Amino acid sequence: MKTLGVDAVDFLDVGALLSDEERIVRDTVRAFVRDRVLPNVAEWFEDGTLPRALGKQLGELGLLGMHLRGYGCAGASAVAYGIACMELEAGDAGVRSFASVQGSLAMYAIYRWGDDGQKEAWLPRMSAGDAIGCFGLTEPDFGSNPAGMRTYARRDGADWVLNGTKMWITNGSIADVAIVWANTDDDAHGRASAAEAQDVRKAAGIRGFIVPTNSKGFVANDVHRKLSLRASITSELVLQDCRVPPDAVLPNARGLAGPLACLNEARFGIIWGAMGAARACYETALDYAKTRVQFDRPIGGFQITQQKLVNMLLELNKGTLLALHLGRKKDAGQLRPSQVSFGKLNNVREALAIAREARTILGANGVTLEYPVIRHMNNLESVLTYEGTSEMHTLIVGKEITGLDAFT
Repeated sequence: MKTLGVDAVDFLDVGALLSDEERIVRDTVRAFVRDRVLPNVAEWFEDGTLPRALGKQLGELGLLGMHLRGYGCAGASAVAYGIACMELEAGDAGVRSFASVQGSLAMYAIYRWGDDGQKEAWLPRMSAGDAIGCFGLTEPDFGSNPAGMRTYARRDGADWVLNGTKMWITNGSIADVAIVWANTDDDAHGRASAAEAQDVRKAAGIRGFIVPTNSKGFVANDVHRKLSLRASITSELVLQDCRVPPDAVLPNARGLAGPLACLNEARFGIIWGAMGAARACYETALDYAKTRVQFDRPIGGFQITQQKLVNMLLELNKGTLLALHLGRKKDAGQLRPSQVSFGKLNNVREALAIAREARTILGANGVTLEYPVIRHMNNLESVLTYEGTSEMHTLIVGKEITGLDAFT
């Protein structure tokens, strides 16, 4: 979208900072979203569903666990993965969430904390989209404080028996495997920091389990009547005397460090994804402002409308630059978890502000699914909360800059 020699969307020419490989990822995923997602996503959102077959299509593109190496995974850079997240969420946050939960939560948990047998058993199938995963950490009463989880795993002979409930689980009812985190009596090494949980002593016994969803005692119930992330499957997981063999345990994960490392991977993708949603809203508002006529002229010619568009453009380009900077740091092995919190806090907040501003430019048309803005705006209300609320990320950054823990 060029105007006067400057790209009206990528005003700072951030695209020039990408490598040829990264541009190929961008263009490939953008074309997939244009051809496969955008013609259907309003209907998916309205119906409250996401086709399971989409997982296979994403797998064929190499997008599932693309930042992992081996086991059929592409071994792409962090920046390339981020770009894919941005383009997927420009379609819909539900599509990006599917890929994020599959790759950065379920697959990454096995990749980072599993043994060779577990990796060989699951990762090739998951990277191809032949097996879908979900990630069971959040509970009905414990979101920001995962150390308080009530899900419990006890030994029974050589096996483990799990009991508990997980809530707000993306992909839950379409998953073939669930990564379930539970308290145990097992001795654990390493403790979570106070910034990560209030009950450190209890958190030390948390272990991760690979639970096939066809296991006896495992039930997934879909959450209905959502007004956000409707093009996404959200479920409650109920485990009632769910028995798994000893090799279901992720052997290298003990304490909250296990699930929190996975969350950090997913949060990184959100930093990029939020800018995809913001871009879609800004582009829609810009196009609309240039064609919608009031008082015998396009509304884009009025000063207040231009102010809105410029403010949106400023935050969109700044947020995209921030995502790229953090991606380069991640590829260099220099990215700190608190910097991921910084990026997630800023980019989701600004993306939501962009979506709301875009809605005002569209007027009443902005609340219909004929345009993507209200869909993105509603989705971003969930993105603002999941993978750590804005309040939690504020305190993480606050502790980093003051050295003082405000969590307790």
